[in-house]
Amino acid sequence: MEKPVLSPDFTLEDIHKLREYNYYVTKDMTPQERMDYYNSRGRAFQQEIEASKLQKI
Repeated sequence: MEKPVLSPDFTLEDIHKLREYNYYVTKDMTPQERMDYYNSRGRAFQQEIEASKLQKI
């Protein structure tokens, strides 16, 4: 499954696309692999947020 393309308005349908994509990516992972996957993605997103805050200052 390809990574979903999200609309600029971020609709409810976009949320459904993301949930479906994450399900297909993680369905064959062990619980530990799934936890590591989400933790690494969460940290990367947090770094993006912090970088954008620093650019605004």
